[in-house]
Amino acid sequence: MFAKIREGSCHGAMDAISVRGLTKVFRAKQKQPGMRGSLRALVKPEWSERAALHPLDLDVQIGEMLAFVGPNGAGKSTTIKMLTGILHPSSGEASVLGLCPWKERKELAFQIGCVFGQKSQLWIHLPAMDTFHLMARIYELDDATFTRRRDWLIDVFALGPYVSTPVRKLSLGERMRCEIAASLLHKPQILFLDEPTIGLDVIAKQQIRSLIQELNREEEVTVFLTSHDAGDIEQLCRRVIVIDHGRLVIDRTLQEMKRDFLRYKTIHLRFQEPQTVVELPHVNIIEQSAMSAKLEVDIGRQSMESVLAHIVAHHRIADVTIEDPSMEEIIRHVYTSGVGGGSRIANAGK
Repeated sequence: MFAKIREGSCHGAMDAISVRGLTKVFRAKQKQPGMRGSLRALVKPEWSERAALHPLDLDVQIGEMLAFVGPNGAGKSTTIKMLTGILHPSSGEASVLGLCPWKERKELAFQIGCVFGQKSQLWIHLPAMDTFHLMARIYELDDATFTRRRDWLIDVFALGPYVSTPVRKLSLGERMRCEIAASLLHKPQILFLDEPTIGLDVIAKQQIRSLIQELNREEEVTVFLTSHDAGDIEQLCRRVIVIDHGRLVIDRTLQEMKRDFLRYKTIHLRFQEPQTVVELPHVNIIEQSAMSAKLEVDIGRQSMESVLAHIVAHHRIADVTIEDPSMEEIIRHVYTSGVGGGSRIANAGK
């Protein structure tokens, strides 16, 4: 299904992405106040340094869907720019499909696709179809291959009704579907997605996620996703990496994240007759009426078994539902627990 991956470029090619000790330090001239300071800065400038990415080790398997998340300024975009060859690192090495991104950028470009939610690759005054034809020339696709791939993408992404409409006249959801389709024309093996659902409504988000899942399933496209939308992470990815201040602080599966940072569960009760919930230690009553109640249980201090046993013993229950916190709440908990503080987050739950 895939083109043969080259071996021995910058690093081994066992994985789709392999990174060892990758760092990036940005240097900037310091501004000197006053006329003399400005002249001195020209002759003998002083430099300041800022580490955007500390030594990073990372492996991503072929066909994996990985969430690469963190607060603004954590180093996510810097990492993606180095993995796609846009930036050179300060030190370290990386292999993307067996190629060194910053040394073999042109060759790598034929193997990867990129979608940036806030930066369009479509010509805004032209129909998406025109951009598709341009991309076909850029990626040196012959007419038969391009036509076959274009028609398949138009069908899968349901682009037929508006692929001939100028991009500026499309809704954001329609434009994003065209963006992803354009990035897939050359059948890339890795798809880098940076905030692909930003600004979309609920329906459009779900459509985009379903399309990405189908591509991963049908073509084994490796997905490297950055997103602040917990729904993207929960529905698309099995593994989550959290970085902050340029440091990797968490690398776990989604299920491990839920297990390690799950601090409470919610119980929804519906009674057979009007009654009041008996209070329990470490159980907060969030909502209560004569016929229903919503409880929050601190599962680190109180077992669900004992809470449910108490409820059944003291109340006539018509229905009970137990819910885990959403991924959004778990990630918020990770951030507010000291992300960037290093070992406290990295070791939490171990």
